[in-house]
Amino acid sequence: MKTSHITADSLSAAPGIRHAFLSREGGVSRGIYAGLNCGLGSDDDPDHIRENRARAAQVVGVKTDRLRTLYQVHSVTVIDADDNWDDAPPRADALVCTTPGVAIGVLAADCAPVLFADPKARIVGAAHAGWRGALDGVVGATIAAMLDRGARTEQIIAVVGPCIGPESYEVGPEFPTGFLKQDRANERFFTEKPNSDRLLFDLPAFVKSRLTQSDIVDANITGHDTYSDDSFFSYRRSCHRAEPDYGRNLSLITLQADI
Repeated sequence: MKTSHITADSLSAAPGIRHAFLSREGGVSRGIYAGLNCGLGSDDDPDHIRENRARAAQVVGVKTDRLRTLYQVHSVTVIDADDNWDDAPPRADALVCTTPGVAIGVLAADCAPVLFADPKARIVGAAHAGWRGALDGVVGATIAAMLDRGARTEQIIAVVGPCIGPESYEVGPEFPTGFLKQDRANERFFTEKPNSDRLLFDLPAFVKSRLTQSDIVDANITGHDTYSDDSFFSYRRSCHRAEPDYGRNLSLITLQADI
């Protein structure tokens, strides 16, 4: 593991906001989960996961019980993290929050985490955007939820975090069908893999295009490939290695309470 936790310049410069796209660095898990596995849905030792999540919360300066994540189902459902939930996490793939001192996060292991902030309106958001969720509209749904709470598109900063990269995401020739049916311009996110009938899909660029379609001007990509970089957990890499399970990377954002 070489890559440390990632921050984006645009979000780091925003007053009153703390965020991080976490790598595997600094965790207590072992074996195939080695490092900072924060995935409650994995078969890792639950005590290790709890400790990892506590360490993750510390990265952005919040208490462990103020970290809120979801039971992700590749949907376009957005949850208001200002509401407390004491039992199982809600089934959804995005959160918005206006409560200082609460960190909201999404888990991923090749899918794209997207963090949002409107520092003027004091609203943050986080979305889990795999290909299905991105195609169905989870990015736009998250932005709409932020706007409902007073955010403005020209004030929103959004960053697509570490995910499977355009040189690693191989798909079959039938895969683009739904994308092209929605918009023929989506063809630009697919390229032919040399000497193969497979295609390569640019997930981060596609997710960013969903941001720009929602009139988000300040939209960026960190550019880290979770498949090729062992510093991150990767579902696809674990499959290719015939491993029985995989860890999850956590990306999180919070409004600082002292602003």
